[in-house]
Amino acid sequence: MEFISKHKRAFITFGIVLCLAMSVITINYRQNPTFIENALGYVVTPSQRFATNIGQWISGKLSVLVNLAELEMRNSELERLNEQLLADNSRLKILEKENERLTALLEIDQKYASYPKVGAEIIARDMGNWYNRFTIDKGTNSGLVKNMVVLGTAGLVGLIEETGATYSKVISLIDSSSSITAKSIRTDDIGFVRGDFELMEQGFCRMERIDIAAQIMPGDEIITSNLSNIYPPGITIGIVKEIHPNPDGLTKYAIIEPVEDFKYLNTVLVIIHEPRTSARSD
Repeated sequence: MEFISKHKRAFITFGIVLCLAMSVITINYRQNPTFIENALGYVVTPSQRFATNIGQWISGKLSVLVNLAELEMRNSELERLNEQLLADNSRLKILEKENERLTALLEIDQKYASYPKVGAEIIARDMGNWYNRFTIDKGTNSGLVKNMVVLGTAGLVGLIEETGATYSKVISLIDSSSSITAKSIRTDDIGFVRGDFELMEQGFCRMERIDIAAQIMPGDEIITSNLSNIYPPGITIGIVKEIHPNPDGLTKYAIIEPVEDFKYLNTVLVIIHEPRTSARSD
C-alpha cells in the first residue's frame, strides 16, 4: 500500500493513458453504442427533433413572409404600371380625338380655301344641351367683327353677334333668332333656313318659304345662296330630312339636319371678311 501511495500520480497517469489507448483501438471495431450513449440518446433525441421541427417551422414561416412581401411589391408595381397604362391610353384617346378634329378643320379650311380664316376655341356656352349660343376666345384683337361667319368641322355654324377685345359671342343657325338665305344644291330651289325653338331641342332647323312646285326632296344638300348679304355662297348648312306643305297651299317647308353636331362643338373657324350688312337677319 505504501508503494501505491508513493506512486499514486504515476498510477493515475498510466490509467488515463491506458483508457485513451483502448478508446483509440476499439473505436473502429465498435458496432453498438454503449449503455451511457443509449441513455443519452433517449434524452437528447426528442429535444433535437423538437428543435429541428421548430427551426423548420420558423424557416417556413419566414419563407412565406418573404414571398408575401415580394408578391405585395410585385402587385404594387403591376398596379402602378396598370394605372400608367390607363392614363397613357386616355391621353392617346384624347390626342386621337384632337387629331381627328384638327384634320376635319383642315379639310373644311381647304374646302373653302378662297376665304381667309382664323381658328378659335369655344370657351363658354349658354345653358342647355346645344351650342345655339356660345363664346369663343378670339375678338377684335384678332381682326374679328360682328356678323363674321363661323364654320365647324363639317360646314356652317353661324355668325358672330358681338365682339370684345379677346372674345366673341356666336349665334348658331339652330337658334330661333337665326335666318339664312339658302338653296338646294341639286335643284337650286330657294328658301330661308331659320332656327326653331322646338326643333332646336333635336338639333334641327327649318327651311321655310319654299315654292310648292319646288322639286326639293329628303336627302338634298342645303347650302348658303349667292343672295345672302352676310354668308358667302356655297357653304354647306345641312341635309333635308322631311318636306311638309304649308296651310296656304302655295309654299312648303323642310326639316333640316345641320351637318354640324351642335352638341359637341369645341373648335371653330371664323371667316375673315367684311360683311355687307350689319343686320342679323339674312
